[in-house]
Amino acid sequence: MSGGGLLVAGTTSDAGKSVVTAGICRWLARQGVKVAPFKAQNMSLNSFVTREGAEIGRAQAMQAQACRLEPTALMNPVLLKPGGERSSQVVLLGRPVGEMSARGYHGGRQQRLLGTVLDCLEQLRGTYDAVICEGAGSPAEINLRRTDIVNMGIARGARLPVLVVGDIDRGGVFASFFGTVALLSREDQDLVAGFLVNKFRGDVSLLEPGLDMLHGLTGRRTYGVLPFRHGLGIDEEDGLRVSLRGTVRESVVAAPVGEDVLRVAVCALPLMSNFTDVDALAAEPGVVVRFVDRPEELADADLVVVPGTRGTVRALEWLRERGLADALKRRAAEGRPVLGICGGFQLLGEHIEDDVESRAGHVDGLGVLPVRVRFAREKTLTRPVGEALGEPVEGYEIHHGVAEVLGGEAFLDGCRVGGTWGTHWHGSLESDGFRRAFLREVARAAGRRFVPAPGTSFAALREEQLDRLGDLIEQHADTDALWRLIESGAPRGLPFIPPGAPA
Repeated sequence: MSGGGLLVAGTTSDAGKSVVTAGICRWLARQGVKVAPFKAQNMSLNSFVTREGAEIGRAQAMQAQACRLEPTALMNPVLLKPGGERSSQVVLLGRPVGEMSARGYHGGRQQRLLGTVLDCLEQLRGTYDAVICEGAGSPAEINLRRTDIVNMGIARGARLPVLVVGDIDRGGVFASFFGTVALLSREDQDLVAGFLVNKFRGDVSLLEPGLDMLHGLTGRRTYGVLPFRHGLGIDEEDGLRVSLRGTVRESVVAAPVGEDVLRVAVCALPLMSNFTDVDALAAEPGVVVRFVDRPEELADADLVVVPGTRGTVRALEWLRERGLADALKRRAAEGRPVLGICGGFQLLGEHIEDDVESRAGHVDGLGVLPVRVRFAREKTLTRPVGEALGEPVEGYEIHHGVAEVLGGEAFLDGCRVGGTWGTHWHGSLESDGFRRAFLREVARAAGRRFVPAPGTSFAALREEQLDRLGDLIEQHADTDALWRLIESGAPRGLPFIPPGAPA
């Protein structure tokens, strides 16, 4: 017998689908329910490697943690990784299967994947008491409905009830809720159970007349009003966001343990991927993390991070065009700390041979690390463990570039020369002992009287965040009604009143 299920859709991108899904997962897990997350198709440059070596979206890995599970490829069978304005790498069941234009994908390939994603969902529902599915964008993208496999396509295929989340902080939430339902076909409308208001500020009683009117217009109830909370956007799919303690451009800093704060500048590369690597730095008291795109913004930085990117050669061109390349080379020559991660590591090397990602052939790198990179067609997807700076470290690798290290001091899979470090390992800074040792090295090189907080646990902070998401659902949603919806399956034939103001 299949377990219960729910699709969390949204009126827009960034309405809060990912965090609401994680919150519902954590609330159910705390009730002893065997629950798993699912997103049929994800478009994101922030990805993760499962223990079996499959690549999935980081949001689904975070949701698996909310369920207290190890993530698997079944939880995100299709991942699209943009490589430009009109094309993406298609990752199917954790493995890349090629590049495809948006027109080619939506023109036929996507619909052929519906059977695959429904099979994955059914496997999860056969194993767990409940599967909480996340949609993408809006279910009312009527131009894409024919080939949809992530919103109403999968809801109809698996007979899932749909909860529509709206971000009231943006304004227009009532129109968004009404318009979402109004644009759907009658068959799709029948699956929409109701709404969840997200990011509300103020007195909920002032909102209630509008919710009553919305019910009268649509025949659908509202399952809760979640208050606005800062810093809940962990493991974002897109957008610049330091998520554990932060805002879009700069992290919020807890008081330092030592006399000084440490300033970290992250180069906001084109097609930047896995920028969540710097979340662990932002979680440290006394560390300021900001994203930058001008050379003058590096001047007062104690550490510059060159993060991963889906377009290493394009990122190199961007750094040169903006004068950041010369600024990075000056920093390296002066022994001022620079950390390159994955694509950021590759572009710090001597040269790149790329006939796979950009097909640019031989391209000179910045030349600050003795490394030569050749792009292979096979993608490296691993979960390495090791030791660096006298501390145990673990991480994950996602890259086509193969680095030949020709000198320097060994550092994880890469090297260090002076104050410049390079590695393919994502997630290494989440290892608490290693992160503190690394920050001590940075502070020493920068001449800062900075002391890493000895008790900071990144894993514990992440658990606190997930519990806060669970608290939001438990305290501000009608959980009894929500559980009945999950357990009983899709609603049947809810009425929809045509447009018109109530009497």
